[in-house]
Amino acid sequence: MRPMVAPMSDIVGIDLGTTNSLIGVVEAGFPILLADEHNSRLTPSAVHFPADGNVPEVGVTALRRALTQPERTIVSVKRLIGRRPGEMDHTPAYDTVRNNEGGVSVKVGDLTFNPVQISAMILRRLKALAERALERPVSRAVITVPAYFNDAQRTATRHAGELAGFTVERILNEPTAAALAFGLDKLGERSRVAIFDLGGGTFDISILELNEGIFHVLATHGDTGLGGDDIDRALNAWLLVQAFSDGIVPAEARARIYASAIEVKHALSSQESAVVSLPFLRGAESYERTVTREEFEKLAAPVVERARPHCLRAIHDSGLALADLDAVVLVGGSTRIPMVRRLAADIFGREPDISQHPDEAVALGAVIQAGILSGAMQKMVLLDVTPLSLGIETFGGLMNVIIPRNTTIPCRAGELFTNAVTNQPSMLIRVLQGEREMARDNWELGQLQLEFEPGPKGSARVGVQFEIDADGILHVLARDTKTNTDRVMEIRSSAVDVNDEKVEEMVAASVEHAFDDMHERQWTTAKMKAEELLVALAAALPAAGDAIGNVDRMAITGAESQVRATLAAGDLPALKAANHALDAATETLAAIIVERAMEEAFARRGVV
Repeated sequence: MRPMVAPMSDIVGIDLGTTNSLIGVVEAGFPILLADEHNSRLTPSAVHFPADGNVPEVGVTALRRALTQPERTIVSVKRLIGRRPGEMDHTPAYDTVRNNEGGVSVKVGDLTFNPVQISAMILRRLKALAERALERPVSRAVITVPAYFNDAQRTATRHAGELAGFTVERILNEPTAAALAFGLDKLGERSRVAIFDLGGGTFDISILELNEGIFHVLATHGDTGLGGDDIDRALNAWLLVQAFSDGIVPAEARARIYASAIEVKHALSSQESAVVSLPFLRGAESYERTVTREEFEKLAAPVVERARPHCLRAIHDSGLALADLDAVVLVGGSTRIPMVRRLAADIFGREPDISQHPDEAVALGAVIQAGILSGAMQKMVLLDVTPLSLGIETFGGLMNVIIPRNTTIPCRAGELFTNAVTNQPSMLIRVLQGEREMARDNWELGQLQLEFEPGPKGSARVGVQFEIDADGILHVLARDTKTNTDRVMEIRSSAVDVNDEKVEEMVAASVEHAFDDMHERQWTTAKMKAEELLVALAAALPAAGDAIGNVDRMAITGAESQVRATLAAGDLPALKAANHALDAATETLAAIIVERAMEEAFARRGVV
């Protein structure tokens, strides 16, 4: 009897969204999204904690509670992942506190939960939904995240999946998932597309290429603190002023007006005006007002325009011209807004493709990727990129890039380093992220210390390897090549300091200060060379003694004085020239030192 072959287990695809979440699976070769008991494929990313201590409610029922009990209903928790209290881009209706790890947790009554735990509750709801629909257990998943999620945020998302009972097979960038759903292959054997993804809480722009069945992300940019939530808040603030000119707003009225702001935003995507009607908003007083699309767009414009620089930078980083793109695909619920579509058309110089379901495209791409991993779908390979450069600090405070930004992941790269000081017993490896030339201007993700046998300068050999896995998580290996001693580090919570506003500042600063940064790097390099020459000279001249003639000695002394003078003056071209002159002046001295060293070596061996 032949042994039975166990069937490949399902891998579900999940879009863990700011506003709504979805789950799906490949069935009979086709990707499908699964509906809940109300026949809805969208599960609101909301968790409500009843005051009586009963089991938390998740999804539609929880979202309904947000109107009457906003302080006990957690929404938009995705915007809290990887944030510190001072870095939050909005103030939610529920309480937030600093947790033991320095991040943000939510406080409901006497209970405290971190964003991973809240996200896990949403994922458990999706897991139960899938198992009910499929009538079989589900334990493996692909989960999407914004392309600009940092390492801590990706790791937190993976942990949420594991806490919910999933083995997380892949963390997938949302715009990349949207490209899979769009199907670049329908545009031809070689095609390029921009994915413009504006959801409830995050914005991503990615430029992708399909070439011979391989999806390749050419560039990506974005902001995990930009989305429809920000438009809601702008409209809500305006409505509060219109309805309560005295500024005294009851708590219940705040919740009702916020809900109306969301309804008005949705209505104005297809209408020129919408009516806000709130009976008995303040006691017996009611409030009614017509909001025009023009008024709405004036309020939303500052938020929507924040997407423009990200798009321009992604285009620049991709190395493509606008004419090279075959399509600009819009996904994310906020791309239903007409002014968002006009913005995309203005930036890319063409009408955007709106063929994809705004709310479902990312989830569908996650399902396709899950199908590829499980073997249920074939023919496609997916390659992603890392959005920021990664490296270490080297002697002199320089940033040494090991993995440049927009490198395709998964990837691995490394370099060999040595000790800069005699008898140095160890090497501190500072892992950096950023685009500036000097280490101090970049972000430190972590440190590790590698000990080795002390010896002369340049005697140690330390290999440093960076590896970014398919989820975009960085692993750092440092190895003493003499003893094969390894130190390994996985970059986790230290990256929470790198929020999106700082990423924007970093990219902009790298362009603004490019000339000054390069000048400082060149000066530092020249200065280190000069200092090395002076130290070597101080040891070599006495060792040479009378073997060096007066003419050569005077030339060396003059060149040495020039190096010291240009070091003090801070003149880079002059220092480079002085270093070169000292190099040339010490050629005879170097030859004498080498010859004496050889004679001593022969004498020790008894060779005459």
